[in-house]
Amino acid sequence: MGFRFALLLFFVFSLLSSSARSDLVISRVDRQIDLTSHIVRVLSSLKIENAGPDAVSEVLFAFPNMQAKNLAAIKTFYIALPKSLEKGKTLNMDMLAVFTHSLTPFPEEITQADAQLLVYQDSAYYLSPYAVKVQSLGIRLPNGRVESYTKYPNTKLVDSELKYGPFESLPPFSYSPIIVHFENNHPFAVVQELTREIEISHWGNAQITEHYTIVHGGARTKGGFSRIDYQMRTNIRGTSSFSLLTALLPPRAHSIYYRDEIGNISTSTLWADSRKTQFGIQPRFPIFGGWRTTFTIGYSLPLQDFLFESDGKRVLNITYGCPIQEAVVDKLIVKVVLPEGSKDISASAPFHTKQSEEVKYSHLDIVGRPVVVLEKTNVVPEHNLYFQVFYRFSNLSLLREPLMLATGFFLLFVACIVYMHTDMAISKTSASYLAKLQWDEVQATVQRVQNIFDQYLKVHDKLESSLRDLSRTGDVQSCKAARKAADTQFKELTKELKPMLTFLQSSPQASQIWPKIEELVAKEREMQEKLMQKHSTVVECFEKKLGGREVENRVASLQQKLAALRQEVDNLLEVINEI
Repeated sequence: MGFRFALLLFFVFSLLSSSARSDLVISRVDRQIDLTSHIVRVLSSLKIENAGPDAVSEVLFAFPNMQAKNLAAIKTFYIALPKSLEKGKTLNMDMLAVFTHSLTPFPEEITQADAQLLVYQDSAYYLSPYAVKVQSLGIRLPNGRVESYTKYPNTKLVDSELKYGPFESLPPFSYSPIIVHFENNHPFAVVQELTREIEISHWGNAQITEHYTIVHGGARTKGGFSRIDYQMRTNIRGTSSFSLLTALLPPRAHSIYYRDEIGNISTSTLWADSRKTQFGIQPRFPIFGGWRTTFTIGYSLPLQDFLFESDGKRVLNITYGCPIQEAVVDKLIVKVVLPEGSKDISASAPFHTKQSEEVKYSHLDIVGRPVVVLEKTNVVPEHNLYFQVFYRFSNLSLLREPLMLATGFFLLFVACIVYMHTDMAISKTSASYLAKLQWDEVQATVQRVQNIFDQYLKVHDKLESSLRDLSRTGDVQSCKAARKAADTQFKELTKELKPMLTFLQSSPQASQIWPKIEELVAKEREMQEKLMQKHSTVVECFEKKLGGREVENRVASLQQKLAALRQEVDNLLEVINEI
C-alpha cells in the first residue's frame, strides 16, 4: 500500500518484548464513526487474542497521518483485564478516539441559503499492526442526504448510517481509503482561544471569568447577508449558521453575567437544577461560516463545593475544559489565582498540559497573588475532567487585609484629628505673607493701568469719529472742539497714571511686568502724537477746501503708522493680562 502512517503507542500493560508483538491477533473489531457534529468520534470494539507462546502486557495502536495530527483524546474501556494476557487468552476492549478539524467543507464557500456539505476521509479497514480476522465499519451521518461515498461490494446506506463490511482475514497495516461527501449543518463552533481565570477567595467564593474568541469553522459565507431572509425563512436561509450556544456550568453557579466589548448582552437564558446550571448564550448576530465573535462570561461558585483539605494541604478540585457544548478549543488557558500567601503550590491534570506560574496584583496586595497557569491545545468535551491544584495557606493570612483596612482607617482618622487641631494660617509677619500682599497690590495696580489705557483707546476712537463726522458734515468748528476735549482728557489720564507707574517701577514684585508697562506707555504717547498730527492735517485740508483724494494722500503714511501702533498696543495689553 502506498500510504504513510503514524504510530501512536498506548500502554494497556507495562511490559512487552518486541518479539511478542506479532503474536497478538485481533479476532474481531467493530468500528462506529460518529459524524453528526464537527467533532469526529470513532468507537472501536476489539477482541484481542494472544496466539503466541508468551504472555503479553501491552497493545499497540496505529493511526494514519491525516488522523494522528488531529487526534484530541483517547479513552479505553476493557473487560476482564488481567495483569498479562496469557497464551490462548482473549481480551475485550472498547477504545474511543476523538478527532478535531477532520471534516473538510466542500464546497469551501456557500451562500446564506445553501446547506453545508462536508468531506470525510478514512479507511474501510481498521489500521493495525496486527492481523485482523473479522471487522466491520459503521458511519453515522446527521441525516440521509449523502452526495457521494466510496462503494465496495459489501457497502450499503441505510437511513442515515453507512455500513462497510464485514471484511475477513486482513494482514497487518491493511488500508483501503474511503471518502464520504454529506450534508452537516451542525454548529461548527471553534473557540480559537479561551482564557479561564479561576480566582479563589477564602472568604467563601470562587470567581470564574472566561474570555472567548469564537469562529464558525465550517464553509465560508460568500455574498451579502440578508437579515430579512434570515428572520423570515430560518428553515431555509442560514441553515449552517448558529445563533445560540449552550454552556453547562457547575450547580449552584450564581451572579452570572455575559458581555462583550460594547457592554452587557441581555439575550441569554438560564436554567438550573441540583445537578447543573444551563446557560444559553445568544451572540448579537448569527454566526456564519468564517465569521468571528468575542465575548466574556463570568459567574461565582461556592468555594466549599470545590476546595478540600488533605494531608495539611488545601486541594482545589474543579473541571478543566470548555463549558460550551460540542465546542472545539484550539487553545485553552486556565489560570488559577490563589490567595496571597499561598505556598508549596503544585497542579495535577488527567492529561498533559503546559504548566507555568505568574503573579497577579489586586487590591490590598503586597507581594501579589500566585497564579498557576495550565495551557493545552486541541481541547474537546472529553477533556471536561477534574484537575487539582495543591497548596498550603495559613488562616492567619486571612486577617491581613482586614488589619490593613483597619490600620488605614485609623491613620486617616488620626490625620483628620491632627488637621482639625492645627493652625494652618500663614503668619502676617512672615516673608511669604508680605510677599503675597505686595503681589496682590501689584496686580491691583496693573488692573487700574489697564483700565486707563482702555480709556485712552476710547478717546482715540472719539477723535477718529470726529474726522468721519467732518467728512460727512464739513463742520470744522465741531471737529476742533472734539480735538480740544480729547487733549484735555489725555492730560487728565496721564496725570492719573503717573503715581501708578512710579509704584510699579519701584516695586520688586513688578520687575517682570514693568518692561511691558514701560513699552506700552511709550507706544501710547507716540500714538497720541500721530493721531493729533493726523487730526490737524485733515482739518487744515478741509479749511483749504482740498479734495478728498488729496486729503487721503496727505494722511496715508500717518494712517499706516497709527494702525501699526494700535496693533502693538493691543498685543502689549494681552501680554500684560496673561502675566
